[in-house]
Amino acid sequence: MSIFEKFITFSKKNLKLYLVAADIIAMIVACFAVALLKFDAPSMFKDWFDKNVLFIMAVDLVTTLVMFLIFKIYSRMWQYVVVNDYVQMAKAFTISKIITVIPFYYIWLFPAEGYNRNTRSFFTWILLYAAVVFLFMVCSRLAVWFVYNQWRKYLIAKNGGFDGHKKKIMIIGAGGAARRLIEELRGFKYERKYNIVALIDDNEIKHGDYLYGIKIVGGRDKIIETARNLDVDEIFFAAGTADKENKKQILEICSQSGCVLKTLPEITDSSVPNESLSAKLRKVDYTDLLGREQIKPDLTKVFELLKDQTVFVSGGGGSIGSELVRQVAASGVAKRIIIFDIAENGAYEIQQEIRRNHPEVDLKVLIGSIRDEKRLCEIFEEYKPDFVYHAAAHKHVPLMEDSPKEAVKNNVFGTFNLAKTADRFGVKRFVMISTDKAVNPTNVMGATKRICEMIVQSFNKNSKTEYVAVRFGNVLGSNGSVIPLFKEQIEKGGPVTVTHPDIIRYFMLIPEAVSLVLQAGAYANGGEIFILDMGSPVKIRELAENLIRLSGHTPGEDIEIKYTGLRDGEKLYEELLISEEGIQKTQNNLIYIARPMEFDSENLFNKIDYMRDIMEGASGRQIVDIVKELVPTFKPQNVAFKDAEDVTEDAKEEVHA
Repeated sequence: MSIFEKFITFSKKNLKLYLVAADIIAMIVACFAVALLKFDAPSMFKDWFDKNVLFIMAVDLVTTLVMFLIFKIYSRMWQYVVVNDYVQMAKAFTISKIITVIPFYYIWLFPAEGYNRNTRSFFTWILLYAAVVFLFMVCSRLAVWFVYNQWRKYLIAKNGGFDGHKKKIMIIGAGGAARRLIEELRGFKYERKYNIVALIDDNEIKHGDYLYGIKIVGGRDKIIETARNLDVDEIFFAAGTADKENKKQILEICSQSGCVLKTLPEITDSSVPNESLSAKLRKVDYTDLLGREQIKPDLTKVFELLKDQTVFVSGGGGSIGSELVRQVAASGVAKRIIIFDIAENGAYEIQQEIRRNHPEVDLKVLIGSIRDEKRLCEIFEEYKPDFVYHAAAHKHVPLMEDSPKEAVKNNVFGTFNLAKTADRFGVKRFVMISTDKAVNPTNVMGATKRICEMIVQSFNKNSKTEYVAVRFGNVLGSNGSVIPLFKEQIEKGGPVTVTHPDIIRYFMLIPEAVSLVLQAGAYANGGEIFILDMGSPVKIRELAENLIRLSGHTPGEDIEIKYTGLRDGEKLYEELLISEEGIQKTQNNLIYIARPMEFDSENLFNKIDYMRDIMEGASGRQIVDIVKELVPTFKPQNVAFKDAEDVTEDAKEEVHA
């Protein structure tokens, strides 16, 4: 591309330079031209010009350029003829001339030579000068529009016209973010790809107006109608000032249009640094439909506790563990962070991320299993951790139904080993991540996590270490959760599999859950089971339907939803509290404490030892029977683990139904 071609493409930088230069030249030329027109005698003009014109021009240049910068005249999209842009330029120009009149007026009426000029002559001068300058400025911008369009036509002809179908775009929002987005989408990079056909904004004052020649057709009530009438392909959400609830409502309307939805990051002002917004457009995710602000608890006290401490995170490469590491690393208070995980890939990924984003953090990544007590002792003896966050666990319900012995080995024995090691080496605080599936469990995974809670409470009775557990539901987007599965199924064209049309679950974002885990750990006195308020439960069927719509498809038509039946150990709804526990409030209204249930710690430890002794030769059913003894509320749904009378009762219910 030649130098001329590079300039003529009107990059933002080139366009600003051109316009500033054109405006300066216009004012200088106009000053000469009007002076020659105004004065009959060139010698008279020369005498006055020599002494005053440089000062007059300097004042006018400064005031005009300053007002143009204040009104963002040089940031506007002059490649298109937009009446409002010329109106704003006229306002800035008028204000600058009013400011300039003061020195002009003084110099004109009180010249150094001592002869007077009349006021009428002065105003004739200034009005004629202003008219000529403004005409030059308008012409320079119309030249941009003309050259741009001619160049665009040339490129289109050179490339054989537009390739394929230009996607019709509707933009939600008509503020600063939308303006910037339109500017980028109308640049050469996207000109051949997108055609913006309509704008939507809830501000009734804007309805019927035009932004860059695009009509603001109405508010959210016009979204579906406009999308259908104009055959819109994609909707871009660029309403930066919308709160979470309004964004949720608007996106839910958009999801019914059948269009692909994309959203911008939260930008509320067009004056933010010049970075590409179009490159940041992303597909709308289910997290955009939470309809609430992200929970951001005050972690000041947490980080005060962790200051200059060594923090150990088991399962540090997993979804929850890695987020714990991120938040502690970002605080910059810990003396050292130790990631401990048996899965090297996840541990490596978070290691690289922390080194990239927080190179100052003293990070140690160690591979090993919580089943290996000797390995744990070696690590604790060498690094002497002060705080332990225990996130390592087998968590997949159907897999643990098929491998109950592995669930016990990892969840129960592993937690016991880690809790015992923490006690032995004088750890200050031990925080275990639990689950709502530990409440009245219907599966092996949930039952083993309930035993883990009991282990934590038992160790707390006789240890200087403060042991606590934090119980919460599902987290959106965690490894192996339903969201990534649904996305993968949608990308493949379906079907999307849901176990039951009425199944419901509690959901929270991973950063939210981890922040509350950290805060709950700060409240600990020892022995508590903290419960996070997960908000209202969500129907998985509705979640699947929303994700399908957000992908630009229609549930049941484009993408089938297939009901597969409840899996082994799965129940329709989850609970966060055992009926006997009750709750106690904390300083945070999203964190509660379950009242401890009485159980025999000695019997618990004896049964754990017994399971260790018989593990190699025992069947899965034998181990599950011991788990049932330890967790009286455990009612297996898996036929293989049910007692004969339970199976009989189920059969009776089926016949009755």
